[in-house]
Formats: sequence, structure tokens, C-alpha cells
Amino acid sequence: MTFTSPLPSVSLPALPLTPYTLELAGRLAGKAAFIDGATGRTMTYGEFEDAVRRQAGGWLESGLAKGEVVAVMAPNCPEYGVTFHAVALAGGVLTTVNPTYTSGEVHHQLVDSGATRLVTIPAFLDTATAAIADSAVKEVYVIGEADGYASIASLHSAAPLAEQVPVDLDDVVVLPYSSGTTGLAKGVMLTHRNLVANIEQTLGTVAMREDDAFVAVLPFFHIYGMQVLMNTGLRAGATIVTMARFDLEQFLALHGEYGLTRAFVAPPMVVALAKHPVVDNYDLSALRWILSGAAPLSSELAIECGERLGCEVVQGYGMTELSPVSHATPSGMFKPGSVGVTVPNTEVNIVDPATQSLLGVDEDGEVWVRGPQVMKGYWNNESATKNTIDDDGWLHTGDIGHIDADGHLFIVDRLKELIKYKGFQVAPAELEAMLLTHPRIADAAVIGLPDEEAGEIPAAYVVLKQGQDATAADIQGFVAERIASYKQVRKLTFVDAIPKSASGKILRRVLRNQATQEG
Repeated sequence: MTFTSPLPSVSLPALPLTPYTLELAGRLAGKAAFIDGATGRTMTYGEFEDAVRRQAGGWLESGLAKGEVVAVMAPNCPEYGVTFHAVALAGGVLTTVNPTYTSGEVHHQLVDSGATRLVTIPAFLDTATAAIADSAVKEVYVIGEADGYASIASLHSAAPLAEQVPVDLDDVVVLPYSSGTTGLAKGVMLTHRNLVANIEQTLGTVAMREDDAFVAVLPFFHIYGMQVLMNTGLRAGATIVTMARFDLEQFLALHGEYGLTRAFVAPPMVVALAKHPVVDNYDLSALRWILSGAAPLSSELAIECGERLGCEVVQGYGMTELSPVSHATPSGMFKPGSVGVTVPNTEVNIVDPATQSLLGVDEDGEVWVRGPQVMKGYWNNESATKNTIDDDGWLHTGDIGHIDADGHLFIVDRLKELIKYKGFQVAPAELEAMLLTHPRIADAAVIGLPDEEAGEIPAAYVVLKQGQDATAADIQGFVAERIASYKQVRKLTFVDAIPKSASGKILRRVLRNQATQEG
């Protein structure tokens, strides 16, 4: 059977992303759209719209062409939102870059996406300047000031752009990078139609309102922060308090200072809210709803946190390729262990991985999703697109789960090999390839091991070359110098051989079983 949403269908506006997102800005001109959490600096909806239109005019004046790609590598701040929507209004495409990437990882994304401009902050200029070498990037702008670089504020002197540069709703507007269901990071083509549809679907599920306010510490470069916090928050007319990085006491203090009503978090933050003694020192009385996403959250932890704070702690589910939400939990519909119900205008199949037959209620199989939020495909990667989206438009998530009689989805396992560390995707193949460049390593395998705080941690199994010697710390340090911090090997075990199939494929299941037996 095919499952549909238990919630009413929503109307999907035929508008490009930024005009849709800014639709309430005129009426809410005096209301705070963004507050910088560190300084208290406020940007009202009127100021935000004016800045977006001025910067968009500046992009056009600088020669930005329709469909040209602009990379943004910055922490959460009001100016991130301005740049994001200014580029979109000017007909450009955003590729959002993880600021913790090494220069080599940034370079890969810049080259693969074809980005021609890069927006960053002064603190990241060393990485940025190294990354743009031999790329198509011809200009670097900074949020703030730095000698020798144009300030993004210089674009605001242009005449404001009154109307959206004409685009087709199926034109790509955002190109975030994701490992998808397997493999190395690929550009995910998300269109105006995808993002507008998913904002409406999300609002039709979680009912965010104009009187809501919340912290945005989940990064805007990640699809969760970009869409669920920044874009959905702006469309709803909420107030978004930005944090550049997570600090528990600052996070808690902002809730008391601004009477924040919602929290969008990842499991490590739920652990802190449930267990850290400092939480009792702060006023969280206005908080009525917490959504945890990006990685699995145990039902026990959700209940513990909810009881401590006196509010609902629920889950959602999705992926970059789904813009990102396919499931979320409406207020009052919490069910322990559930990642929520199917969002409106979305279909779900639960499919037997072996026979490809459709399964019914309470039967475990691979989760397939079809709806207007399904990506256009992977950038310049037709084979990966065909491996993820079938001819009937079903996106194969690579996750194993079931839907119960009430329409709640439960994720129970992962068919795909990706590791989810604190909500970030880590491809085992990438780590394995790097480990094999170490002169003392003969073979290696990487799997994800369960971890209450991180969701999963990357764990490596290493075979040393005959006669060679090395410590786990030596090898972990070798990897740490070459990749972003979230991809680093958190546990390393030396073994005599890596279990493999007759065709030479690593048997990760065997390694996971061994790890379970060893506790």
C-alpha cells in the first residue's frame, strides 16, 4: 500500500522562493526578523527586505548572470539571510559551504558547483583564498571588513531590485552538498518549487506563527538550518535569534531574554537540555515545543528532556534531497520513538529491499518518498540521480522503517552506509580512501557506531602493513589534519584483516555485529 499524510493537503503557491518568503515583510516591517544573539543587534522585517533588494541590485550591477553560482561560507548571522535571498532574487544560485571544511574540501565544492563568487567572513579568509586557487571564483566578498577584499556591504549602494529576476519555478536556486544515500558529497539541485512547497508542507505540520521566536544555531549552510529555521521562520513572520556556534549557557540565556517559544535542535543538544545541571539556572518557561532532527533521538531521551522542561520534545525526518522535510510531529501528536507523520502532499512507500514489493502497516522496509519536495537531481551526476530517484519519481531514502496504524513513521535501521555524526553525513568510502594514503596502512574499513550524544561516531578498523607499527593516536592525527572535524575518526581498532565478500566488498555488517558483541 502507499501511505499518505493524515494531515490536510496544503495549497502550493506558484511563486519563486524570495518573493514567497518576503510576502509578510511589508506588514511586519517594524517586527524583528533577525536578532544577533551575541550582540543583540536587531534587523526588522522592513530592514531585511530593504537590504535584500539593495544587495540584489548590487549583484546585478556587478554582472551576476541568471543561474550563476555564488558560494556562501559563513556562520549564522543576519547577513547570511540577506545574502541568501539577495542572490536568489537576482536570479542566481546559492551553494552553501560548511565553514569547518578544509581548503581542499571547499575547493572541491567550488570547482564542482562552478561557483564564480564567494562570500565569507574575515576569520575564514585563509581557507577561502587557498580554496579558490584554480577555481572559477573571480571575486571574494566579506561580511564585515578586511583589507584587500570587497565588503558585501559595498553591493548595497546599488538601486534596489524591485522585482524578482524572471525565473522558472523549476530552476535550481540552491545547491547544497550531500553524500545522499551513499558515496562522496554531491550537489543537490533544489528548485524554487521544491523549497516553497516544503516550507508550506512544514508550516502545515508544525504551525509556526508570527508570535514565535527561536534560536537559529543549527547552521544555515545545512538544509535543516537553511529551510526549517531561516526560510520557514521568515515565511511565518517569526523572530530568528542567530548564534554562530552552540554554547549551552548562551543558548539558555537567550531563551529567557527573548521569551523564545520553540527550539530546533539536534540530539547532542537534547542531551544537554535533559542532563546538564546548569539548565536549572535559566528561565525556559516560554518554551512550549522542541523539534529534534538530523539524527536519531531515543524515545527515553525525548521523554526525559520533555519532563524536565515541561514541553513537548518531538522528532522530524528528512534529508537534503527532500528539501528537507518528509515527516514531522504536530503539536499534541507525540509518540515515543516516532519521527512524526507524513507531511501534506506527500506519499510514502515502505518497500521490501529484497523483493521490491510494497509492505503494509507495521512492516519494516526501505522508506521511499514522492512529493513536490523531491530534488531535481544531483548536479552533473545523472547516474547518482537514477540510483536515488526511480522513473516513477520515488526517492529511495536508504533508511529502513515502518508506518504504524496512526500514520507515524519509525526509523529502525539504515540500508545505506552513511554515518550520521551530530546530524552531518560522513561517507565511509571517503575516510577509507584517506586512511589508505597513510604509508603504514595496508587496508581499512569505516563504520558508524551508536553514540547517545552524537547519534553515530565514525569508527575505523585498520590493518597495518607487515613490519609496520603505529598507534591509534598517530593515525587519528593523520586523518584530522586533512578533513573537517565532524568527519574525524572517533574510534580506531587494529585488526588482522577486513571482512570482505567474494567480490571484495567490505562487510560492514560483520564489523557492526562484532562491535555489538564487544559492547
